[in-house]
Amino acid sequence: MNNLFSLNLWLNPRPGPLMPQYQQYFVILTVILVIMTIIIGFIQARNKNNLYSGFWSGFYYFCLTNAIISSFLLFFTYESIPFLSSRFWFLLWGTEILIWLFFLAKRLIEVPKRKKRLAEEMQYKKYIP
Repeated sequence: MNNLFSLNLWLNPRPGPLMPQYQQYFVILTVILVIMTIIIGFIQARNKNNLYSGFWSGFYYFCLTNAIISSFLLFFTYESIPFLSSRFWFLLWGTEILIWLFFLAKRLIEVPKRKKRLAEEMQYKKYIP
C-alpha cells in the first residue's frame, strides 16, 4: 500500500508489467466496456426520440471511448512500451471517467425537469387554438 502512494510508481517512465491478476481484471473491464457499448448501442437505436435519448447517446459514447482507451492501455502495458505504459495514464483515465460520469449524472437528473416542463407546455397548448 505504501508503494501505491509513492511518486516513483506513478511517474516512472519505465514501469514493470502489471501483475497477472490485475492484468486479468483489466481484460475483464475492457470486455465489459465493449459489451456495454454494443448493448447500449441497441438501446440508443430504439430510443431515438424520447426524453432519455440524450442520456443514452452520452452513455454510449462514454462506453465506446473508454473501451478504446482501455484497449490501448491494455496493449501498452502488455507490451511494456516505456512511456505509454506509465501508470499516470491510468490516473488521467480515471479522472476522465469521473468527470464524464459527473456530466452523465447531471444529464440524467435534468430528465424529470424536462418531463415536467413538457407536461406544463402540453397543458398550456391544450387551450390554444
